[in-house]
Amino acid sequence: MKGIDITLISKTADGVDAFNQPVYKDAKITVSDVLVGEPSTTDIENNLTAYGKRTAYTLAIPKGDTNIWEDGEVELPLPFGGTYRVIGKPTAGIEVNIPLRWNKKVHLEQLEG
Repeated sequence: MKGIDITLISKTADGVDAFNQPVYKDAKITVSDVLVGEPSTTDIENNLTAYGKRTAYTLAIPKGDTNIWEDGEVELPLPFGGTYRVIGKPTAGIEVNIPLRWNKKVHLEQLEG
């Protein structure tokens, strides 16, 4: 199996505004070897119940990834195409106990437009 390159759009702190509130900027990060798949029925139901959001895709993230996925957005290349928002927190398994190259799962919802 071979994954694809996707773009994670993560918010990074970039100072404070006049009201001393944090200001964020978008940082685009290319993540390689990501598997894109259909969500299971259970994943769809759980995310609808917990977050009120419908899962469009599930990503398998390679071992060793240290990116912050929570509240991020993801750009997928064709044939998937489009921009998606991460639902909830990623789930991860123990790297040494998982035989393949991926140990983290991220759920995505499609953004309007």
